[in-house]
Amino acid sequence: MSLDLHIHSTFSDGSLTPSQVVGLAGRRMLTAIALTDHDTVDGFGPAQEAADGQPLEVIAGLEISALHQGTAMHILGYLMDTGDPGLQAMLSRLQRGREERNAEILHRLERLGVMVDSEELRRVSGGGQTGRPHIARLLVAMGAVGSMMQAFEKYLGREGLAYIPRPVPTAEEAIAVLRAAGGISVLAHPQQMDPGLDRLPDLLHALVEIGLDGVEGYYPTHSQKARRKIIAAAGIHGLVITGGSDFHGDIRPGTTLAGGGNVKVPDHLLELMKARVAGR
Repeated sequence: MSLDLHIHSTFSDGSLTPSQVVGLAGRRMLTAIALTDHDTVDGFGPAQEAADGQPLEVIAGLEISALHQGTAMHILGYLMDTGDPGLQAMLSRLQRGREERNAEILHRLERLGVMVDSEELRRVSGGGQTGRPHIARLLVAMGAVGSMMQAFEKYLGREGLAYIPRPVPTAEEAIAVLRAAGGISVLAHPQQMDPGLDRLPDLLHALVEIGLDGVEGYYPTHSQKARRKIIAAAGIHGLVITGGSDFHGDIRPGTTLAGGGNVKVPDHLLELMKARVAGR
């Protein structure tokens, strides 16, 4: 049996609705899932409703981009009160930042001779938050680029012609807001930001000082050696371990939910996460 605590839906940049994710998780016989959409918890309620009466637990989750002393990272939040006023205030601010960034990107594309219709972009986003992957999908559909990878390389990635950075909270702010909402904070896919994991011990030490609760150890691109290194580093600080597939649907072809050959997340980890919350 497996958990999958890192999944994206149409409420951010995934291609499946929360109910479709729940259906797929049921077919994969997962014991629990978390939607970790970017900067929003709006998919949590629909996912819970879809799972009602099924042997599948849906817990609250989200993913936040953050900075710590100039280092970009992603912080996963779990088991928080999704209606907490402080959490909602931060998410509203981040969502406004996304909207302003999207407008700037479309303006830059227009100046480059690539006309993107904002109404069509909203349709592509499926009613959730609009982000760069949705713009990339539309550029592919328009024939402006041949693939999503090309869309990011030419226009939307950090070196792209239409790239616009967006304001993000500090890791300290994100962690504090999650804790105040009754949740835990977890450093996502550490090997993406530190391929050799050489800086991980020092980074964890710094993040633990500001309240970090855990590290994502089970992830599709983590080798067994990397996983062991992550878990050992986390153990020094008494951090919980989480894991998931980072599933986005057909936005990332070839990916699937946990429980198969890509990644399997031990289901007892969820009880340790809950114990972390209860022990405060």
